[in-house]
Amino acid sequence: MTERPATPDDVDAICRSLPEVELGTSWGDVPTYLVRGRGFVLFRKPHHSAIDPETGEEYDDLLVIVTPTEVEKQALVDDERLPFFTIDHFRRTNAVLVQQSRLGELGRDELAEIITEAWAARAPKKLVREHLDG
Repeated sequence: MTERPATPDDVDAICRSLPEVELGTSWGDVPTYLVRGRGFVLFRKPHHSAIDPETGEEYDDLLVIVTPTEVEKQALVDDERLPFFTIDHFRRTNAVLVQQSRLGELGRDELAEIITEAWAARAPKKLVREHLDG
């Protein structure tokens, strides 16, 4: 990796740099970055469906990041150099999970690309065209 490692603070900076993004909530009270009311990155609460295989404890620092399609999701999960994974609970969802404590395994620019793709998957097409083409 030639760029600086990503940090949890980068998630907020990247999300807020995208057009029409706000930090709101989804699923009741889960902090979620939204574009026009549609979530694309959320902070997942510890849950019995996501257990760290090394500790046997519920993950307490998970991010859920939307992917454009199942193909992109699988590519992120299958790339052994990346910290992304999925669980049965997300089997039918185009989204990956990543521990915030492992974001440093990604470069900041790489994280920005993944989050921008998540935003583009949920933003109106016209807004995406204006942002990415402009």
